[in-house]
Amino acid sequence: MLIDTHTHLYLDEFGSEKTETVTRALQAGVTRMIFPNVDLSTIRPMKELHAMFPSATYMAMGLHPTEIGESWESGLRIIHDELDANPADYIAVGEIGIDLYWDKTFKEEQMKAFSIQVDWAIERNLPVIIHCRDGLRETLEVLSAKKVKPKAVFHSFGGSVEDVKAIREIGDFYFGINGIVTFKNSGLHEVLPEIGIERIVLETDAPYLAPVPYRGKRNESAYIVKTAARVAEIMSMSVDDVSRMTSDNAIGLFDRMDC
Repeated sequence: MLIDTHTHLYLDEFGSEKTETVTRALQAGVTRMIFPNVDLSTIRPMKELHAMFPSATYMAMGLHPTEIGESWESGLRIIHDELDANPADYIAVGEIGIDLYWDKTFKEEQMKAFSIQVDWAIERNLPVIIHCRDGLRETLEVLSAKKVKPKAVFHSFGGSVEDVKAIREIGDFYFGINGIVTFKNSGLHEVLPEIGIERIVLETDAPYLAPVPYRGKRNESAYIVKTAARVAEIMSMSVDDVSRMTSDNAIGLFDRMDC
């Protein structure tokens, strides 16, 4: 059993193959997949694909940091209303966070939007799916200001041992490991032992970051088996044990997921 804790199979990149990608994942042993929202335009297609596979897919609601611009407050209100109107539909708040890789123009707005959405998660006792790219200091600044820390995963983690230690000074969070771990120069072979298998969950971030040997191609949830195999190699474990333990971790983190 494998759980893909972060996949966007509902995006336009999959065209007419959206249902086929879910089916291929199920055939590969990926029994559950979590769809985090991106922006206002992705809510509908996400919900439509989930409705086709309600027992195998789950949804998270949030506004991605790269979508924070001039009208971020009105966009956030729509996200809030969706979360409030359909509370049983969502098992997490995400993906949310800080992304300063392309543009730092709206850094302060990103931090405000992240803080607000973290508060929603705390109020609703939901975990948070954190997107953090070139913004670890700002992300930790927001989290450290919270008297109550949310359960959370740092999705698509590709940081250093020092980053892991800095994150753990704030809280005992999880780390989402995807195809990056199979890249030759990722450095994660040194980082995973520092994290420990008890705080690793697996993900694909499909359609992005396909693992070797699919690197450069459109990613999909079925390919998570390659990530599991590489994690097993690094941690000197069997693939079965990695699959079981990371799935247990995912169920512990996303505790509204059916067991």
